Amino acid sequence: MHIKPHINPMKMPFLRMGKRCILHPLVWLLFAELMPACDRDNNHPGYTYFPDMTYSRAYESYSENPNFTDHSGFREPVEGTVPRGYAPLPYTKDLEDRDRAGREQFNPVASTDANRLRGKVVFERICLQCHGLKGDGQGYLYTSTLYPFPPASLINEKVKALPDGALFHTITYGFGVMGAHGGIVPTEDRWKIILYLRHLQTQP
Repeated sequence: MHIKPHINPMKMPFLRMGKRCILHPLVWLLFAELMPACDRDNNHPGYTYFPDMTYSRAYESYSENPNFTDHSGFREPVEGTVPRGYAPLPYTKDLEDRDRAGREQFNPVASTDANRLRGKVVFERICLQCHGLKGDGQGYLYTSTLYPFPPASLINEKVKALPDGALFHTITYGFGVMGAHGGIVPTEDRWKIILYLRHLQTQP
């Protein structure tokens, strides 16, 4: 026969009395000891448990790295390696290769609402500051006079006439004063930006 063990309520950490809860004195003592550890500021940082999870052992951005002769913390990728999600292209940053990309590269991403929406999200994160919400070149960096050079309008007839491959080349390698964004925007998202740009070009 199974006998349920007797529980002495006096040995429990707390007693329930109606809707009120009486804590055991040891619980109060522990609580009082831990409270100062929560009061953290620059002058009294308190104690840090698991410091390896708090302080990174990696070198901070722009910091020097004494392990290399040039002391630079920024290292070039190992020769012959390709980052994940990156598709190398056989082009350089010049007008001739942009024209060639326009003839050879075609948008592999389906023109769907979901892909255009993703293109809109990436456009507003990366391109809006210069090219503006409508793609007319009236972005905040220019209208606020923080940037002196007027960004190109992406909705004029000249850009409308460019093939998708040429636009992809421009986003990837940059053009004029515009810097390269191939290392910032993944390949598929660059094509989705173009889908959204084509949508902007149809707006009145």
